[in-house]
Amino acid sequence: MLLVGAAACAHRQPVVVDGGAAVRISPRSMAWRPLFDGESMAAWRGYDSDAVPAGWHVVDGAITKTGGVEDLMTKEQFGNFELELQWEIGSRGNSGIFYRATKDYDHIYWSGPEYQLEDNIGAADNKSPDRWTASDYALYPVAGGQVATANKWNTTRIVVNGAHVEHWLNGKKLVEYELWSPDWKARVAASKFKEWPMYGMAHRGYIGIQGDHPGALSLRNIRIRELP
Repeated sequence: MLLVGAAACAHRQPVVVDGGAAVRISPRSMAWRPLFDGESMAAWRGYDSDAVPAGWHVVDGAITKTGGVEDLMTKEQFGNFELELQWEIGSRGNSGIFYRATKDYDHIYWSGPEYQLEDNIGAADNKSPDRWTASDYALYPVAGGQVATANKWNTTRIVVNGAHVEHWLNGKKLVEYELWSPDWKARVAASKFKEWPMYGMAHRGYIGIQGDHPGALSLRNIRIRELP
């Protein structure tokens, strides 16, 4: 991602060149800030507790778990944002990143859409592309095939701006959809999420990391910038 003309054109909004496309963004959206600095988990808590759940640790500059633990969640809520992070999942691992999640229900996945994180090749839940890494879990499948993801560092980018959502993996956009659209409503109605009327409806909510599935997971370089 290349910033163009910020110094020379101070009176104009800067332009970001991303994947060959120039996008004009506001000064507010330029303010990246860390959600994890490699040492402190002060920005995080459990879904059911104010403290970081047992089983999540900082190891070599990464938030790490080795098995099934309680889900992790930000203390702060976000509306429109761009989130970037690096992650490594172990063999047969299964996890996910939730966004705009709320505390309306007993579990975070009952309210927050999920960017799937998974060992695409070895995980038990890998039989269809709406379960592979970067899918909008059980709703929107990824494009580009069943790529290997385990035991290496990957880069995720999630853009949530109003109703518009993008899921990126290692520099490629694999999923794009519109929340609350007729297509989205039809997919939800045909899925298990129809049981929870508030699923995906919040305009602002928490970011969560799924912990209660098997497998090792490490996350680092987690940063966010809010969009206007």
